[in-house]
Amino acid sequence: MDISHLEVPAEKLRWRCDSSSFTFLCTDELVPLQEFIGQDRAIKAINFGLSVDQPGYNIFVTGMTGTGKASVIKAHLETLIAQRNESGVAPQPSDWCYLYNFSAEDRPNIVRLPAGTGKDFKTSLDRLQEELRSEVSKAFASDQYEAQRKQILEDNQSGQRQTFQRLDEEAGGQGFTVQFSPMGVVLAPLVDGKPAGQEELAQMDQATRQEMEERRGGLTGQVEEAIEAVRDLEREALRRMEELDQRVAEFAVSGPFGTLYKAYSNYPDLLRYLNGLRSFATRRIDAFREGGQPQQQQQQQQSNGVQEVARAAREREALLPFVVSVFVDNSEATGPPIIEENNPTFSNLFGRIDRKFVLGGYVTDHTLLKPGSFQMANDGYLVLNIRNLLANPMVWETMKRVIRTKEVRPEDASEAMGIVVPQSIKPQAMPLNVKVVVTGDSNLYSLLSSYDEDFWETFKVKADFDSQIRRTDQHLDAYAAFICGACSRNGLHHFDPSGVGKVVEYAARLTADQQKLSTRFGFITDLLVEADYWARRDNQNMVTDQHVHKALEEKVYRSNLVAERMQELMEDGTILVDIDGEVVGQVNGLAVLSVGDFTFGKPARITGRTFLGRGGVINIEREAQMSGKTHDKGVLIIGGFLGWKYAQKQPLSVSATIAFEQSYEGIDGDSASSTEVYAIISSLADAPLKQGVAVTGSVNQKGEVQPIGGVNQKIEGFYDLCKAIGLTGRQGVMIPRQNVRNLMLREDVTRAVTDGLFHVYAVGTIDEGIELLTGLPAGEQDEEGNYLEGTIHHRVSKRLREFADSLREFGRNVEGPESQNGAAGEQKRQPTPAS
Repeated sequence: MDISHLEVPAEKLRWRCDSSSFTFLCTDELVPLQEFIGQDRAIKAINFGLSVDQPGYNIFVTGMTGTGKASVIKAHLETLIAQRNESGVAPQPSDWCYLYNFSAEDRPNIVRLPAGTGKDFKTSLDRLQEELRSEVSKAFASDQYEAQRKQILEDNQSGQRQTFQRLDEEAGGQGFTVQFSPMGVVLAPLVDGKPAGQEELAQMDQATRQEMEERRGGLTGQVEEAIEAVRDLEREALRRMEELDQRVAEFAVSGPFGTLYKAYSNYPDLLRYLNGLRSFATRRIDAFREGGQPQQQQQQQQSNGVQEVARAAREREALLPFVVSVFVDNSEATGPPIIEENNPTFSNLFGRIDRKFVLGGYVTDHTLLKPGSFQMANDGYLVLNIRNLLANPMVWETMKRVIRTKEVRPEDASEAMGIVVPQSIKPQAMPLNVKVVVTGDSNLYSLLSSYDEDFWETFKVKADFDSQIRRTDQHLDAYAAFICGACSRNGLHHFDPSGVGKVVEYAARLTADQQKLSTRFGFITDLLVEADYWARRDNQNMVTDQHVHKALEEKVYRSNLVAERMQELMEDGTILVDIDGEVVGQVNGLAVLSVGDFTFGKPARITGRTFLGRGGVINIEREAQMSGKTHDKGVLIIGGFLGWKYAQKQPLSVSATIAFEQSYEGIDGDSASSTEVYAIISSLADAPLKQGVAVTGSVNQKGEVQPIGGVNQKIEGFYDLCKAIGLTGRQGVMIPRQNVRNLMLREDVTRAVTDGLFHVYAVGTIDEGIELLTGLPAGEQDEEGNYLEGTIHHRVSKRLREFADSLREFGRNVEGPESQNGAAGEQKRQPTPAS
């Protein structure tokens, strides 16, 4: 029968770019592409999300890898910032500084300052320390201070002398003198006007010694009063000395602090901090006298390592309140920051608290606080990747909390998990104003939107990047401009029109659609780089279609080892595949396998066997638990089609088994369901199928053949096998009619079709397919619902009637004796009537 109308002509097997339509001789004549091709929907969504300044209007960007999501986001952020800067509405980033908290030293305060002010304030505080050392040293070295200090000491000494003089006079009247020893004040008895020694005391009689002790006891109270009076004098001297030091200190610090008060009078937070710092400096004025400690103590210290470390630690602690920690420095920023965090760990995103090991322990303070990306992006934009976010513990939940509360503070991840950490601090949280842009794929977006109740409130704007665009003249010109820009950016040789045409054809093959072009420009750029390599190998200054073709061939060669090994197994007969002749109930199906980024087609023998029974269609892969849900669904659809086609007047009294022969791994997908139908029909009709024609396509319950994926790889896989074994001119592939627009076959396949050595057929129904495979008419029903004799469907219907008749006859033969025996048994079990 004539099947020529089913064959796809060679000119429809691939779309060829007419390079003569380009008006340039080389891409270096073009202007590099500044915009992005075919992403209007995503760009509008991004612009909308960036323009809405309301809570939750962060952006989730979806799309396949290589579509330029990150490039588009960065470019549009830069463009938006430039436009806002020109109009004067762009928010200017601020400096953020952590300052010592005088009321709670473990809770540093954060201060927002205009950009550049943080560094200036830190420099001012560093200079303040030097000024205080100078002013304090001069004040405490002045003659006036020394005179007042000397007067206080002299007054103290004079008072003590007078007190002890009066005590000595009182003691002399009682025959004693006052002596001072390391043990305190001692009353020594007088003998002949001189203090008595031990020998003289020993020569005294008992009565004399007793009387002397009674007089000594009477003086004890006066001694204690004198000692207390001396202590009062010392306390008074110390108080006067402290008051003097305080007055001098206040005088010494007034000048340096007064300068700072004037410089930062417009910053209330800084004024409060300076007030606390002035009070602290006045109380701790010794830190600025003679290097921070008394001269005598410095002279007594030894210069060993431990003492040096201890001294440095004491000095650091004493001067710590004077240190300004410039947490975020935007002194050189020209606009809102754009931060792209590629490693979003907890610390990298939210900041961290560093520690130092000092004298056997870890210590920290506000100077050891480090910012994360959120702090660095404040008043700007933060770009993240969702996969990297979800791969780090606690980051996703913490990020949602930070966005919701609009504040962030540095903290330890361990402490956030409840783990006890060494000495820590709790800094004041930074108020946050950040627009977050997250990139990811559609699957993760769907999962998060379905299972995370906070997701919609956090990311209210979705920007979906399309992986393909329509093939129009405008987009072809844009592709050429993109190639021009990519060559300039990467230092590649430019392309001539034929090279551009070949690249565009590759873009169409990536989409598997003659009317579309791929926007996965990452893959396109890889091809440009590899084509440039082969052009340089040929010492050419321009990349042509031959170099692009060579790059594609080498790309396949680097990845198709597995495909070659499988083909070798088919060639030597290890994997059984017939590519010639006719066999009943056997047909070649086509599968697609992926090895990393390389996809190839693999022919597979599919067999169907039918026999008497009521089991319906039995999927051997399913029974062996080797099939996926989609494949199982396809088999169930086959049962529905067979019942609709052949069981309108009689039951479908048949059991049919279908199997992928020599399959040892899981199988999924329904692209072989039409192939399995052909195998079952062939078995029922006892009509052999052409083994030289491989089949792909799914089927519905009405017998319509439906499109499938991977059509190019499937056709090329079977062609490669036929070519290796030997092309006969009778071989080919049968595909769904809707897949014709998806054909972007290799040049060698199209040449074989042109030469009549290989064929590609397109069918729309099972009837067209079975006619092509058997060479017999499928048959149509007459008014009574019968098929014409000699057709495939007539032979199938006749065989099914025979099955049904045989099954009924078998049922009667089996049920007859059982019915009789059953009746007899019932009769025997009847009760005997009473006599």
